[in-house]
Amino acid sequence: MKTLNLKHKLSIIALLLICTAFLQACKKDKTPTNSAYSAREFTALFGPRAQQLQINANISNTFTLQGGTKITIPANAFKMNGVTITGNVVITAGEFLKRSHIVFSGTNTNHISGAPLESDGFIYLNASVSGVNVDKQLGALIQIAIPTTNTRATQIWEGVERVGEANQMAWQAPQGQGAAGGVVGVIRESSPINGFYNFDMGTLGWRNCDVFYANASPKTTVNVTLVNNPGTFATIMGLTGETFVFFCAKGSNVVAQLYNQNGPNTVKSYESAMPIGAEGKYISFSIKNGKYYFAEQTTTIVANQHITLNLAETTEAAIQDAINALNDY
Repeated sequence: MKTLNLKHKLSIIALLLICTAFLQACKKDKTPTNSAYSAREFTALFGPRAQQLQINANISNTFTLQGGTKITIPANAFKMNGVTITGNVVITAGEFLKRSHIVFSGTNTNHISGAPLESDGFIYLNASVSGVNVDKQLGALIQIAIPTTNTRATQIWEGVERVGEANQMAWQAPQGQGAAGGVVGVIRESSPINGFYNFDMGTLGWRNCDVFYANASPKTTVNVTLVNNPGTFATIMGLTGETFVFFCAKGSNVVAQLYNQNGPNTVKSYESAMPIGAEGKYISFSIKNGKYYFAEQTTTIVANQHITLNLAETTEAAIQDAINALNDY
């Protein structure tokens, strides 16, 4: 059997986003019982739609994504093995502007330290030529403007797709943010101007407008045990596994994923990362073999909290409704 060499083809995340567009286009032909057979297909179907366009790399290009994100790519921004690319380049982008977008897609707002972040919106940006990724490091800075209704400043973070030994997601200080190939690990702030957060990208991948969850309370470690878990805990975007566990803070766009396993059916937060006294909702959902399971519990975090969630079989529509309701929670 021929295997796919991801070193020379599109990244796994770009492939998942492309699958999103394909599956969402085919959704109208599916019945309610087979819309998504797995967690990976669920995130592809109901996460933000992948957006693709072809540009000429020789000239400057400015375009607006469907959610309102504005992107300007200067001429000669892309390289392949260090050589500047000329001609056509395919851009793949995803916008994650609501809490439901984050949960549906199987991503999160975890800082690399484990502290919860409050998202002001994030994007994914990839570029390829004939299905082969260009270099992650850019030859010129790409300008991004993410729409916002906020009046406060935000910080700019870069997403990593591997935490420890697992394909899980977290956010860190951007690499090469100050200039293409320049300063490493520098956090930049952006204040809203005319309804947009503006910043540069020196590397392709994930960028998040985010602030640390504003809760000065003492921190604790929380555990969540699942009863009737039909599968294994899912990795980023459901790449593997079936079951997600999140804490969503009330009134703040916090989507803290719990993915550190602490037993066969228990996951925990990062050590001393969750604020005592914070109100919120634990949710878990699982998709395996075309069946759907869901559980939620509203709570206030206490010291050394241990929550038990009982996953019960439900419908795809019920899970969609519960996730969409998080936008107003």
